[in-house]
Amino acid sequence: MSNVEYTPPGRLGDPNMNVATDPRTHPKISELLQQMGMADMLTEFPEPASWSIESLTPYIAATDTAITGMYNNLDNELPTDADEPAIETTTQTIKGVDDNDITLYIYRLKSAQSPLPAVIYSHGGGMVNIATDNKAHRRWIRSLALQGVVAIMPNFRNAYTAAGHNPFPAGLNDCASAVQHIAANRISLGISSIVLQGESGGGNLAITTALKGKREGWVDAIAGVYATVPYISGAYGWPRERKLKELPSLVENDGYLLGMKSTAASAWFYGPAEIDNEGNATNPHAWPYHSSIEDLEGLPPFVLEMNELDPLRDEGMVFYRKLARAGVSVEAKVSLGVTHASALVFRKVVPAVHEAAARDVAGFARSLGGGGGEKGRL
Repeated sequence: MSNVEYTPPGRLGDPNMNVATDPRTHPKISELLQQMGMADMLTEFPEPASWSIESLTPYIAATDTAITGMYNNLDNELPTDADEPAIETTTQTIKGVDDNDITLYIYRLKSAQSPLPAVIYSHGGGMVNIATDNKAHRRWIRSLALQGVVAIMPNFRNAYTAAGHNPFPAGLNDCASAVQHIAANRISLGISSIVLQGESGGGNLAITTALKGKREGWVDAIAGVYATVPYISGAYGWPRERKLKELPSLVENDGYLLGMKSTAASAWFYGPAEIDNEGNATNPHAWPYHSSIEDLEGLPPFVLEMNELDPLRDEGMVFYRKLARAGVSVEAKVSLGVTHASALVFRKVVPAVHEAAARDVAGFARSLGGGGGEKGRL
């Protein structure tokens, strides 16, 4: 029997690999990223020794402009959209715990009968970047609403805004305020139950909102948590050896939409007091990967969804095992062939991925909260 040499996947086996040349990548995603010049995101960034809020702000601002612009300009429409049933869209403005205004964007089928399960969606961007009200996010909560849930998107404070720095726990406080307001107004909102859902940094906020609810005694308001491609470790500046030992996907998929140098800087910007320059988290309530078993005990049911070609894949998988050890009802899945947040960002090129994700989130919400009404079409 001949020896067959094993080649590890991605950059583990070939440091010159990128998301477009990786044979695991869905061909339509590979083609699009090549067209957009985003096949390799191993960008240069200031070294950690020079980091300060002032020095990083121009880089964070440029990232914010670039991603928000991409979200608004990327074609995510399908020919069948014209046949979708009518969606009722409303907004409410509430006061947060810090006496700030928080806008809630609320989507539901006009034909739906109350009460319905609610999915409170917190968007990605590392808790630092990306405008809440943009084309990609509006499409996502519309897709959720078409599945027969009330989809609600709070406009939480990013750590970066043009007006200034809003470090941890500003965004978390806003998400918690939104959940508590919605829970207190279930009847007027026509809601039967509440599930928290978010992707990337929004997955972090969905998890940490539940942790905050447990600490403060209102976690029973939350029926479940669905964290998509969760950004929860803060480990992006770890030495390579530690990444390989604990979270090898940070090396395997480095530069696949997310480069670890820029991601480490963004994580530090979120809360300098909560993480050091080498990615060592000092507060598990900012970086829930580092939660103790005791922190997690008693949380509501979870679903964690990771993507195969995502640097963040392994931290979600490790967190799944920790939740299971804590006795939490938890399900995990890994979507093959796709990159970070593909279901949200690449609806046009992989519509089946988008549809399956929306269907799964809404199905989880219905399984925990009754109601459900009729469903529309994606």
